Amino acid sequence: MSKNYNLTLVAPSGYPLEASMVDRGLERLRVYGCQIDNEEAAQRHCQRFAGTDDERAADFNRLIDPACARPDIVLAVRGGYGATRILPRLDYAGLRRRFKGRPTAFVGHSDFTAIQMALLAQAGLVTFGGPTLCSHFGAETIDEFTLHHFWQALEFPQIHLNSNVRQAQSVAVSGTLWGGNLAIIASLIGTPYLPQIENGILFIEDVNEHPFRLERMIYQLHFSGVLARQRALVLGDFSGIRLAPHDNGYDLLAMVEQMRAVIGIPIVTGLPFGHCDKLVTLPVGANAQLVADEQGFTLTVDGYPHLMRN
Repeated sequence: MSKNYNLTLVAPSGYPLEASMVDRGLERLRVYGCQIDNEEAAQRHCQRFAGTDDERAADFNRLIDPACARPDIVLAVRGGYGATRILPRLDYAGLRRRFKGRPTAFVGHSDFTAIQMALLAQAGLVTFGGPTLCSHFGAETIDEFTLHHFWQALEFPQIHLNSNVRQAQSVAVSGTLWGGNLAIIASLIGTPYLPQIENGILFIEDVNEHPFRLERMIYQLHFSGVLARQRALVLGDFSGIRLAPHDNGYDLLAMVEQMRAVIGIPIVTGLPFGHCDKLVTLPVGANAQLVADEQGFTLTVDGYPHLMRN
């Protein structure tokens, strides 16, 4: 599987918790044929962050330099927290000039959602929700589903995802696909870093959040008018939920049914995206068509820059 791509690491959030994950991830990417730049991003450490705010912002701003080769892939080291702190420090005009419409894939998820939302809102850049260096490429065993969908999304002009997860609502909509981590998206409401998407298909995921916290954040999207501008809400993986004895049946399913009765747009469930081993890679800001019924759903995405296969 020789790819021969130039890959640059960025670390806008937390530092790697295990050096072995970094080593495995780098070795796998080299086996695929990637030439890796900015490895030091995976070595930095300042408090709980992967370097100072200036250092983490510089991972992105250095990409603007015309003396440096434009990378094929810009890959997040990991999630955690910290990306929000550097949003005002990014040179969005420069990033737009260098990468708008160009076949460079910015890839990551979780806290990286903050970067993706800001790049879409401020620079008009389509990015990819997908694996990170540590969590996926650096896992003891890399999941073949995740790997297949990663290269499929980056190298082909169209994604077609079929799911046999039965749906409670029939849906047939098209619009701009966007989204990522629910907590990050909710935290950006009212800021210049949340894109104003009309007629969109919003996908969300989260980890270690009780259903009532998920409900509260979805209500925030609803009350702020974000959901009213969407055509569908697609739920990804919500792992790490721990119910309490006094929940009395209030679980994830109960939360979803409550939101179905409130938000006024259909909800599709079962998207393999989030803090999970089997992860699909999705373009954030591309054109999408979503069709769902009691048999499952299909998601087709196109209109995004993709890499030229060697």
